[in-house]
Amino acid sequence: MLQPLRTACCIFGMWGNSTYKRTSSRDYTNVVDVEDNSALVQNNEDPEASNPSWRLSLPHILVATISSFLFGYHIGVVNEPLESISSDLGFNGNTLAEGLVVSTCLGGALIGSLFSGWIADGFGRRRAFQLCALPMVIGASISATATNLAAMLFGRLLVGMGIGVGPPVASLYVTEVSPAFIRGTYGSFIQIGNCIGLMGALFIGIPVREIAGWWRICFWVSAIPAGILALAMGFCAESPHWLYKQGRSAEAEIEFEKLLGKGLVKFAMHELSKLDRGDDTDTVKLSELFYGRHFRALWYKCCVLFLFNCI
Repeated sequence: MLQPLRTACCIFGMWGNSTYKRTSSRDYTNVVDVEDNSALVQNNEDPEASNPSWRLSLPHILVATISSFLFGYHIGVVNEPLESISSDLGFNGNTLAEGLVVSTCLGGALIGSLFSGWIADGFGRRRAFQLCALPMVIGASISATATNLAAMLFGRLLVGMGIGVGPPVASLYVTEVSPAFIRGTYGSFIQIGNCIGLMGALFIGIPVREIAGWWRICFWVSAIPAGILALAMGFCAESPHWLYKQGRSAEAEIEFEKLLGKGLVKFAMHELSKLDRGDDTDTVKLSELFYGRHFRALWYKCCVLFLFNCI
């Protein structure tokens, strides 16, 4: 009874194999990707079968989050001690000078953020963190030892340039080194770091009214996490995405092994190569931000942010 069924299956299989079907280039690419993925599955390298341990990448994420902590800290560090700073430096009652002490840091952050992408792409993610930590250490030291308004403003400007580079690079770094299944959670660490930095600045400024010169301690304290960021980043993994784009595939595999484990290195490199093949990014010149669709998008976002700040 089974013989006719077997015969029909054989005939159908021969007919299916002899039938010619023209496929598009996109279908061919999908076939190639399926074959590559099947080979990876045979080697037990399918990430859906077992996700990498989140403990491997967590230390690298925590170190990068220090830059976000410092952003929040330096935004709020002068709120409580501002009256003491103005009295000790001789501009008490000068609202313009007090406003400059607060806002100069944000002006420096604007400058730093404009160059953050160039620094991250030119020097690598790890070196970018170390470069942003340097002005934060120097600027905090200058502010802590300032004897006049000019020195305070210069220190705040340097610090602002550092915190302008740090958080954008942190967002990029977290995206590139995080496993996909926990990337959203790690991305929230950046915002959490900002909030903890703000709360830490307010908390450490509490004794400023009872202890003379305590505001200098507030600035000295900020140099500690900045130094930790510069030193610890030397032991963290470099972004495999950046290494791959630099043509350093062997080093990218080594960094993937640190972040994901040895069993998922080949699959991660395969996914990275597919991403690179399909990377048809739309390059935007700086001048294009002032006209066309990019200008409209930028103007719309600025208006929305302004309205939210006014509410």
